[in-house]
Amino acid sequence: MSDHKGAGMNIDAALVRELAEMLGETGLTEIEVEDGDRKIRVARGAVMATPVAPMMASPAAAAPAPVSAAPAPAAESAPADIAGAVKSPMVGTAYLSPEPGAAQFVKVGDSVAKGDTLLIVEAMKVMNPIAADRAGTVTQILVENAQPVEFDQPLVVIG
Repeated sequence: MSDHKGAGMNIDAALVRELAEMLGETGLTEIEVEDGDRKIRVARGAVMATPVAPMMASPAAAAPAPVSAAPAPAAESAPADIAGAVKSPMVGTAYLSPEPGAAQFVKVGDSVAKGDTLLIVEAMKVMNPIAADRAGTVTQILVENAQPVEFDQPLVVIG
């Protein structure tokens, strides 16, 4: 086995762990590092280390496609110009309840007052409450619990 490892790329496990931690802390979905002729890509849900060789580049390029394609339908069904949408002020992870197993802050049909907490967006291990910017009724919740969110992404619609 050691002969096989010598023929391939040496993977720096500490670097891969550090990159994976960065994904969790920053809310990014993918980080890629290049060092000479080797490239290490860490993506949320999968860890891939691939040499730049053309034969390996094609499978590596195809592997992340399902990950990046999954959010696209959600983005199409929740365009940034939805009237009454409360948008994310940051990149992070959305949580619909204050802690696992607890009731959601709001549900569709709930009446909210200006300043009521709608959900939490975690960014770099800091829980940021997202408040209603006006009074009204929650007509849509556009994110799932523990879903990564982008800056300016619509989260909740208040009618």
